[in-house]
Amino acid sequence: MLLALSVGTTWAQTRPPGQLRLPGFTSGAPAGSAIGQRQADYIVAVVNSEPITNNEVRARLLRTEQQMAQQGTQTPPRNELARLLLERMIVERAQLQLAKEQGVQVGDGMVDEAVLNVARQNQISVEELRNRMTAQGLVFAQFRTDLRNELLLNRIRERELEAQSKVTEQEIDQYLREQETGSAGVPPQINLAQILVVVPENASADQLAVLQARAQLAAERARSGVDFATLVSEFSGAPGRSADGQMGLRDSDRYPQLFIDTTQTVPVGGIAGPVRSGAGFHVLKVLERKSAGMPGAAVAETRARHILLRPSAQLTEQAAVARLADFKRRIAAGQADFAALARENSQDGSAKDGGDLGWAAAGQYVPEFEAQMNSLAPGQVGDPLVSRFGVHLIQVMERRSAKLSPREQREIVRATLREKKFEEAYSAWAQEVRGRAYVEYREPPQ
Repeated sequence: MLLALSVGTTWAQTRPPGQLRLPGFTSGAPAGSAIGQRQADYIVAVVNSEPITNNEVRARLLRTEQQMAQQGTQTPPRNELARLLLERMIVERAQLQLAKEQGVQVGDGMVDEAVLNVARQNQISVEELRNRMTAQGLVFAQFRTDLRNELLLNRIRERELEAQSKVTEQEIDQYLREQETGSAGVPPQINLAQILVVVPENASADQLAVLQARAQLAAERARSGVDFATLVSEFSGAPGRSADGQMGLRDSDRYPQLFIDTTQTVPVGGIAGPVRSGAGFHVLKVLERKSAGMPGAAVAETRARHILLRPSAQLTEQAAVARLADFKRRIAAGQADFAALARENSQDGSAKDGGDLGWAAAGQYVPEFEAQMNSLAPGQVGDPLVSRFGVHLIQVMERRSAKLSPREQREIVRATLREKKFEEAYSAWAQEVRGRAYVEYREPPQ
């Protein structure tokens, strides 16, 4: 089983704000086993008088190699990867120091929610997550610190780059015109659904044969016309999977190359696989293909409702979480109605509608809200969720595939252009922050 136990970006990525990525950690591997005998720690670099140690780089190296194996990504030579990771850690350390100077903080509630999301992704409880980490010799407090740093980095990046990431209506018009004439030069988009038959670490040949046969059975039943969502529920072990296995309409270069290579000749509605990655055996269904931004596209939409409590001097974050947990208990017991509680208690504009947020496509909510919403089945109420806006109790009402309206198309284009602008602005800003920092290299990481 693959555990998403650590933060930190992969060596080849620069992420937009708010997208908390939690690389995989293989539960079967003892801590440090893949990097040989642990040596005495030493300082490899100093950033504004703050040291980065060899053991920190080694730990990041192990996590990154495991994540890349899970995603089926080819790993560069270890010494090259260690050098790239050290440079990334220097950049992150300088940004964290800037966040501290500017008074940027992340509350314990947001860290608790991030830990809970990791547990949910692996379909285990927080207590089981803690126990597994302890059994592997990992320090849970350090795990929480890593999560807090990830959230701090997202916040300082948002604050510094928000103005440079704004998108005008004229830019959206230009993008759509380029799409219509085929001159935008953006990759095509694809929507895939998957069944993942997980292969545990150090699986025996007999176990591997059984799991491969199970994946083959799922693929054959899918090709025979059995509903794919039903097969997802029966066969898939993908962490954080949606109810129907959909991974969402996105640019093809945002999928693992293995998935693109496997499905490139498969028609819409067709089945590919099983194909093997570091995570296990994947069976893929091609749901949709289109040129990015073209009119008339259909997207998966979710209709949800929520109750929002905003912490204040009179209501602490912990008290808000406790109150919403009580609401959830009463709803589950049939003692209260979600809509009625929302009308009476929710502190946002949806209160008058019983908390109903209407239909929304991917990307319209903040990532922490959307991550929990996507993990819920229709009718299910989630645990209290802490976001930058307050504390939410979320219920998914229904899901559908809908044709985009012109306004919705524009909003998707706006999000696409904003992400592109952010990445460009981030690159320049990160270099500036790195240039202002005093960096002293000591011994190279081992």
